Amino acid sequence: MEYLFDGVREFSTRDFLEYKNLFKKLGREQAPHTLFIGCSDSRIVPNLITKTLPGELFVIRNIANIVPYYRQSEEYLATTSAIEYAVKVLKVENILVCGHSNCGGCKALFLDKEQTAEIPHTQKWLELASRVKQKIESEAITDEIEREWKTEQLNVVEQMNHLITYPYIKEKYRNKEINILGWYYHIETGAVFNYQAEEKRFIKIN
Repeated sequence: MEYLFDGVREFSTRDFLEYKNLFKKLGREQAPHTLFIGCSDSRIVPNLITKTLPGELFVIRNIANIVPYYRQSEEYLATTSAIEYAVKVLKVENILVCGHSNCGGCKALFLDKEQTAEIPHTQKWLELASRVKQKIESEAITDEIEREWKTEQLNVVEQMNHLITYPYIKEKYRNKEINILGWYYHIETGAVFNYQAEEKRFIKIN
């Protein structure tokens, strides 16, 4: 536990001082250019991957970087409300859905209910990626590694499609007022691949 406190001390005496003027500017306002929707996986660090500073990314993280379908509801909707705030209030220019290699959430799609009985909320959440599971199973992929990365990449595309179910995003996207991007981050190599809709494939960013 103590290393967490040590981290705060180091931040206060080094990192904060380096960006003191930036933090002063950010003290009363934010104007992020991008909504970053990523997985909660501890190995994913949005600002590190994109080399962005505080104030540039508005970040949503959840299991398997999922975007729920748009719906009006009286329930507490964490991801949906954050998307709404980013687009309607902060008026971000880009929405980026970032998936990654070795995603536990994507792996869990193929577990049966008995295997996920102890994580019922996760089990329910992953229903939002059921179309991904169905598509992958229809391909009857026998190689486990191939199935893994295809699932992770298809999931990114599926969540990009979910974004268009939000009326205010659909309108902005059609009017070319907002960009929707899909990335796939390979942890072991640090490579990041961008989804090219015209070619329907991920191409490495060089």
